[in-house]
Amino acid sequence: MIQGLYLISDAAGPEAEQRIGEALKGGARILQYRDKHRSPEQQREVAGRLRRLCRAAGALFIVNDSPQLARDCEADGVHLGQKDANVQAARNLLGRDKLIGVSTRTVEQALQAQQQGADYIGLGSMYPTSSKDDAVVVGVDTLRRVRAAVRIPIVAIGGIDRDHTAELIGAGADAVAVISAVAQASEPWLAAREIALQFNARLPFPRGRVLTVAGSDSGGGAGIQADLKTISLLGSYGTSVITALTAQNTLGVSGIHAVPAAFVAAQMTAVLEDIGTDTLKTGMLLNADIVALVGDAIDQRRLLAVVDPVMIAKGGASLLEPEAVRAVRERLLPRTYLLTPNLPEAQALCDMEVRTLDDMERAAYQLRQMGARNVLIKGGHLAGEAVDLLLEGNQLHRFSAPRIASANTHGTGCTFSAAIATYLAQGRPLVQAVAGAKAFISTAIATALPLGAGQGPVNHWQAARERHTE
Repeated sequence: MIQGLYLISDAAGPEAEQRIGEALKGGARILQYRDKHRSPEQQREVAGRLRRLCRAAGALFIVNDSPQLARDCEADGVHLGQKDANVQAARNLLGRDKLIGVSTRTVEQALQAQQQGADYIGLGSMYPTSSKDDAVVVGVDTLRRVRAAVRIPIVAIGGIDRDHTAELIGAGADAVAVISAVAQASEPWLAAREIALQFNARLPFPRGRVLTVAGSDSGGGAGIQADLKTISLLGSYGTSVITALTAQNTLGVSGIHAVPAAFVAAQMTAVLEDIGTDTLKTGMLLNADIVALVGDAIDQRRLLAVVDPVMIAKGGASLLEPEAVRAVRERLLPRTYLLTPNLPEAQALCDMEVRTLDDMERAAYQLRQMGARNVLIKGGHLAGEAVDLLLEGNQLHRFSAPRIASANTHGTGCTFSAAIATYLAQGRPLVQAVAGAKAFISTAIATALPLGAGQGPVNHWQAARERHTE
């Protein structure tokens, strides 16, 4: 099926092919081999290696221009330009079970390709691009017109990166073809994952899978319980790995029972090798052994991780052993997609005072230097408005909400980070995911019920209900 991230590459050699393999692990579903420079014999050798990479990743392998090369290397199909062999000739050579795509620029060319029996079309260029000398920008409006005219899948191509993907999916693209957005990325798997996840926006509910690795809260307001409520109520499928059992209620934590690290690992293996996950969210990890094994799993399995560095419960109980803080810095931060500390947690991780917006900005840059790709510092401890600061790459985003006078704020950090992980799994880009989660947690606090005699939990149900009616 032609759907999702369609990677185009002419790369060859161990380093280039390793990067392609990383992109496939990150979620590329189709690889097109385009090569106009090597000899036919060299092309067959390269194509054979790339086909094996695709087979191992469960991805389709398409050859550009040459039906003969596609047959020789047992590719899944061929992609033809307007001046290449016609669809029927390619079909006669490859057989009916192979895919044939055709490059198009207009509604008329798209209809002609469909009439001739093409399985999909490439349409572009969507945006200006430097990767093809003869690229003509046709634009997103043409994509909408072609989508209305043809039934077969459309691969949008040309100048596409992570930030363009949502627009193209909304306009009707079944797949987006990229070259430099992944090939030139410092981490090809992550660049691929950020694009591939956005196609989850087309799935039915429950949409996307979220794995939470955290402690259990017997009072139900935070931890695993809050995470799974958030994930389910927002419309994704939640799985869990429990790191510790706590005896707690709205008055505080009266006991903690650690789960052995080996059993934490066994839980992760059981979930990931069967159900898998689109995003991973961490909460209370308790000790250095658990921190290390979670960090290693994120790295080895190329997981997109939202890390909430839970250190202290609202009642004052320590939820992260002192020696584990170093493990968070060294083993977890370099594997983190989004780090979500509050002010005390940012202060502990950075070993600096964090009390103002300027402090938050300095801490965000320092945490990124320590390895986190993106950093969201939560300003709930600030005076005045509740301002959260997101450092995404080199761009700062501020998310503000009126401060709500409420004693019932138990589980805000867990719920906020779980909502972000959920929205990411559903296909929202990072900034949109944070904005949606900010609105969700603000409503959850505003509608919290006074359960128990201490700090009551936020209202997950009402927040989800109001979010879904917007």
